[in-house]
Amino acid sequence: MSKHGRILVAMSGGVDSSVAAVMLHEQGYEVIGLTMKTWDYASSGGSSKETGCCSLDSINDARALAVGYGFPHYILDIRNEFGDFVIDNFVDEYLAGRTPNPCVLCNTHIKWDALLKRADKLDCEFIATGHYANIRQHDNGRYVISRGKDLNKDQSYVLWGVSQKNLARTKFPLGSFSKPEIRQMALDMGQMELAGKSESYEICFVPDNDYRAFLRHKVEDLDERVGGGNYVLTDGTVVGKHEGYPFYTIGQRKGLGIALGKPMFVTGINPETNTVVLGTADELERREAWVKNLNLIKYETINEPIEAITKIRYKDAGTESSIVQMGDHMKVEFAHSVSGIAPGQSAVFYEGNDLLGGGFLL
Repeated sequence: MSKHGRILVAMSGGVDSSVAAVMLHEQGYEVIGLTMKTWDYASSGGSSKETGCCSLDSINDARALAVGYGFPHYILDIRNEFGDFVIDNFVDEYLAGRTPNPCVLCNTHIKWDALLKRADKLDCEFIATGHYANIRQHDNGRYVISRGKDLNKDQSYVLWGVSQKNLARTKFPLGSFSKPEIRQMALDMGQMELAGKSESYEICFVPDNDYRAFLRHKVEDLDERVGGGNYVLTDGTVVGKHEGYPFYTIGQRKGLGIALGKPMFVTGINPETNTVVLGTADELERREAWVKNLNLIKYETINEPIEAITKIRYKDAGTESSIVQMGDHMKVEFAHSVSGIAPGQSAVFYEGNDLLGGGFLL
């Protein structure tokens, strides 16, 4: 019998999840490794060599590490569930003029449920991932996610949708370590190649990071359907033609293919009229936001205004704000203007380092 019980570890083949699995193994857990196959590279329309967490090389790397340390490893094929939910949503959101958050949806609706379903079959009490975040039980009984030690790698932003029921069985072994420390641990394990693996910042099913090519691959006749729409100013003045509204995001400046004598940004997208609104940097500024599909982490409700730091994108430093629930939505009032609020992206709320919760921007 192991000292701490049996735990199912999500292993992508990368350095983070691999070190997390070995760390738990050495702490005395009975580790079982699981690699999830989430997508088919051949169906993604990618133009480069297969890479990333779902490649055959990554799966083999995860399995080899598990075998080397003497714990079991399984592969779980969730391509159908992933494609039906995450990829379909990704396409639908762009066609609706919004900017999707596929990693959040995957964590919320696919990965955690798939992990826990398999954990139950394997009699595992806990699951673990290689996310840079921390988790603890608050005095009020709720499970709270907080930022990882390495703020450059902190991944709490993409975890706001995980339910309390699922957090109760989750461990994040890397939360109190920095990325350089994890790479050094891999070196100390004798895993030279693993320690040198490069970072992946791409969407896993768009491995060449060209989401426009992916949309064209998934949606028949997309260019014919949406190409040639108008660029308009905020007063409705037509100033040129764009390639199709799904190929633009709020705040975009580069790649517009139009010169108006001063820096212009995408400030609005209207799928009904296939128009893309251009404006100045000032016209991107907002003092207020509304957020839907809330999932609260630290407190069950926020019915009175509280002060929080709100992040409106993953790499956003965050802005001081006042937040309060208004029915099914969160109203966010920023202490100063923020730029580039993009419908469909996540707004995530923090109290200090603790994750209060999050939702999708309207």
